[in-house]
Amino acid sequence: MKLYGALLSPFVRKAAVVLEEKGLEWELVMHSPGSDNSDFLEASPFGKIPALRDGDYTLADSSAIAIYLDAKYPSPAVLPAEPAARGKAMWFDEFADTIYAASGLKILFNRLVGPKLLKLPSDEAIAVQGEAELPRILDYLEGAAPAQGWLNGEFSLGDISVASMLKSMSYVGYGPDSARYPATAAWYGRVAARPAWASVAVMEAPTAVRLGATG
Repeated sequence: MKLYGALLSPFVRKAAVVLEEKGLEWELVMHSPGSDNSDFLEASPFGKIPALRDGDYTLADSSAIAIYLDAKYPSPAVLPAEPAARGKAMWFDEFADTIYAASGLKILFNRLVGPKLLKLPSDEAIAVQGEAELPRILDYLEGAAPAQGWLNGEFSLGDISVASMLKSMSYVGYGPDSARYPATAAWYGRVAARPAWASVAVMEAPTAVRLGATG
């Protein structure tokens, strides 16, 4: 099984952690968004990361990949069976991928990915806009983070998705902040202690060291 993308991306990291949680054999094939590689474009026609190749089957989008993997390889599950719990898991996944990412990636792209990795011009005004939007998001997360256990009651895709976004934000100085957001930082620490997360973190470590990420 092949996963196309780069682990700096919260979406690629999310898919990688799901693969590890399920104990599947896979390899990371490095591609940036917009790559013109034919194998990558077969899996991701619009050049977005991540994309997955499982034999002859290809699929793009991290949430779609997680849902596919959970259906094909159901144990251990990353989506709860109970309807209310599954709904909440999908809510936190959506929160991470749209609400949190919509603001956080304004900072990540304009201060790191664009200027330093892709050699593209940055827009500091957009990064500042993202910074102004973050407190409401992080305050919500602090209120949602439980004293023990997981966002959803049981460990799920929601935990993986939100933690993955938080990890990516550590590259631009907005990682877990135990002083301001202690419940969030403690919950994140529990996610980071899981073997699957730790395995992906080892793969990502050279990038994290090179770019100075913390958390």
